[in-house]
Amino acid sequence: MDIIEKLTYFNLTRQEATLYLTLLAEGRLTGYEATKLTGISRSNTYTALAGLVEKGAAYVLEDKATRYTPVPLDEFCENRVRRLQELKEELLRELPSTSQSVDGYITIKGATEIINKLKNTIVKAKARIYVSATDSAIEALRGELTEAVGRGLKVVIITGRPFVLEGAIIYYAHKPNSQIRLIADSQEVLTGDLADGSNSTCLYSSKQNLVDLFKDALKNEIKLIELLPEAEKGEKE
Repeated sequence: MDIIEKLTYFNLTRQEATLYLTLLAEGRLTGYEATKLTGISRSNTYTALAGLVEKGAAYVLEDKATRYTPVPLDEFCENRVRRLQELKEELLRELPSTSQSVDGYITIKGATEIINKLKNTIVKAKARIYVSATDSAIEALRGELTEAVGRGLKVVIITGRPFVLEGAIIYYAHKPNSQIRLIADSQEVLTGDLADGSNSTCLYSSKQNLVDLFKDALKNEIKLIELLPEAEKGEKE
């Protein structure tokens, strides 16, 4: 994902993002100067500059000629995130409550969506987290797992070296493939293949029979690790 695409996640069009980056590089520009530097047509440049001002990414400097100056990147991003958080809270207050339970099985596709679901499940957990995955996959969850440990949750991790997380119980094992399994509070389970990109697929469910099945599988995996010679299995943190 390039920087232009990243900026589109903050509600900028690609032309607005291009002009915003140009303003960040140049400091302040007239519409004419911005057109010459970016190659965007004059009419589209002025439309996009007006959009930047409206969206809080640029200010207007009234001088002999109207100039535009960028809002600092960190300030712009923080403002957008703060506004989204405010809108989220408003939506939660205004929308009718819905059932949080999931009957049946849900398929989640795409590495990004799977990681997001894993993170959200960890954040919402109240007592314990069991997760088995490669060290790189676990690394993507480090922030949420660290926060879970800080909240006093029991966090058990089965992964490969060199991952380390103080306060968690870690079993080291060889993880040659991209499979991932997570159980939260003995109530939710996620399991699947966390390959790169859109090929990743994960199954999510709160069906107790599936939860119990994977609890037993993780217990057996831990027992096998404990039976291995110390040199092969590594240390249990």
